[in-house]
Amino acid sequence: YKPQVEQPQYSILVREKFEGDVLPVAKKNGAGLVVWSPLASGLLTGKYDNGVPADSRLGQLEWLRNRWLDSGQDIVARVKEFKTIADELNVTRSQLAIAWTLRDPAVTSAITGATRVEQLEETLKSVDIRLNTEVVEKMEALFTE
Repeated sequence: YKPQVEQPQYSILVREKFEGDVLPVAKKNGAGLVVWSPLASGLLTGKYDNGVPADSRLGQLEWLRNRWLDSGQDIVARVKEFKTIADELNVTRSQLAIAWTLRDPAVTSAITGATRVEQLEETLKSVDIRLNTEVVEKMEALFTE
């Protein structure tokens, strides 16, 4: 049997394994990809622009906080710059991050972890956003080492 679906982690911040290993195999076999964490535990939403709320994932999970905030990559500064791109398109950072994740036809859906109706409504607007090559390149340059 060929695989029908895979559920890898994928966001503009977590790409290497997905793009290098998972995506080629999925495309070769015609498998769909249901990705998780397209907002990188809320990091791409701007939630951590002004620090780490105690009740947030990064506030409660030290390993996750260490992964993102102590990596030496100054991710928060990049996420703040990411807002400029979102503002130019008149969308939120969440919508832009999800739209980027969904841009590949092999990605059939994304698990977002919305906890409120407003978050779900915002997320659903992502499917209508079309990203041109220039915007994708700008986004990827921002988050590429």
